[in-house]
Amino acid sequence: MGNSVTELKQGRTGRITHFTDDQIAGKLTTMGVLPGSKVQVVRTAPFSGGFYLKVDGMNIVLRAHEADNIMTTADE
Repeated sequence: MGNSVTELKQGRTGRITHFTDDQIAGKLTTMGVLPGSKVQVVRTAPFSGGFYLKVDGMNIVLRAHEADNIMTTADE
């Protein structure tokens, strides 16, 4: 079924399959983060901070609890 984007290693890419929280899904979809989008973990902040992601070429930063709701399949 997939893993959370927070489980991807820095520099790895995957495809967004779905979101686990409807409220956060609403926020992300208005930002253009959609199921099927390619996502790459660019950098993570220390101490369970934020996640710097590249989604279909667009750079975004999310809190760890927000990023944890993005489910992905890892690209090989």
